[in-house]
Amino acid sequence: MAMPMESPITFSNIGKIRWWQRGIFASQTGYVLLALAVLLVVMHFASPYFFTEGNMQNVAKNFSFIAIATLGVTFVIITGGIDLSVGSMMCFSAMITSMVMTELSAPGSPAGSLFVHMAADGKTVLANVPGLILVVSLLAGLGVALLAGLVNGFCIAVLGLSPFVTTLGMLSIVRGLGYVVSNGRGSFPGAPDAGYFYALTSGDVLGVPVPFIYLIVLALAMAVVLHHSSFGRHVFALGGNEKAAELTGIPVVRVKIEVYVICALAAGLQGIIISGWLGSAPANMATSYELNVIAAAVIGGANLAGGIGGPLGAIVGCVLLEVIRNGLVLAQVSSYWQQTLVGVIIILAVLVDRIRSRMI
Repeated sequence: MAMPMESPITFSNIGKIRWWQRGIFASQTGYVLLALAVLLVVMHFASPYFFTEGNMQNVAKNFSFIAIATLGVTFVIITGGIDLSVGSMMCFSAMITSMVMTELSAPGSPAGSLFVHMAADGKTVLANVPGLILVVSLLAGLGVALLAGLVNGFCIAVLGLSPFVTTLGMLSIVRGLGYVVSNGRGSFPGAPDAGYFYALTSGDVLGVPVPFIYLIVLALAMAVVLHHSSFGRHVFALGGNEKAAELTGIPVVRVKIEVYVICALAAGLQGIIISGWLGSAPANMATSYELNVIAAAVIGGANLAGGIGGPLGAIVGCVLLEVIRNGLVLAQVSSYWQQTLVGVIIILAVLVDRIRSRMI
């Protein structure tokens, strides 16, 4: 089954293909890249502080705080679905990770006592192994994200529920559970592994923020999976025509569940990274982040109808949003204008793509 694509460029029609239909400009991502380049030039002249090393590090770190989740939601959008629960999932995973670290680090608590003695042989105490509490805590945080993704995928793929309604419900469920387990209070990573936690989430390597490194690695992995694996071909096929994909033998149910699990895990990882930057996991963390994540994916070229999307577009969309936010701050413009501009950019991005499609 052929995946949806633009009109193919062949030797017979290459003379009829205009520049805006070739190469990277054959997709919306190319136009967004062009807009980003223009915006960077404008910011260079608008503020002498924009291209300073410190500000560039801030931009790289800040857009990475939604870009990893954007990669995950792009998988879902390519299949023609949507996930509105990513913001709440960020908060819940971060909360569980911090709370488990605190509990396991307190020998006086039931969980801490159990953890300390579960493998004691008189000489070795499990809790004294460097980084072990952190590993268990991270697995717990990602585990709840995995469970939420499975529930989303099962309800949508097996029960046939609407992705919009299902994930909207999960948004409330996960956010509510976060308030329940924390009593509405924030949680803080507990010692002795707090230092490792902050190094892995908010540190840097040779001046490069760690979140940015994670983003690049995951984006490359996503590109390989989407374009060089059978799973990637199945994802695009679902977005192109789900009924036809099912008739060709593609395991539609399994692929749908897997993309929602990937999306939830990406959101969970994103939340854990953000909590390391904040130094805690507040109960209201990542509120409305799902809007920014989905907006970045759409601006970058992911089509809500399905069949189109990729890691480059997701990253470009996130960078564009962060450059706008950073530019408003440097220009001393009220940050409240950011949401207005984001909305305008979303509409313009879709409009440009529609005009370009009609001109092909």
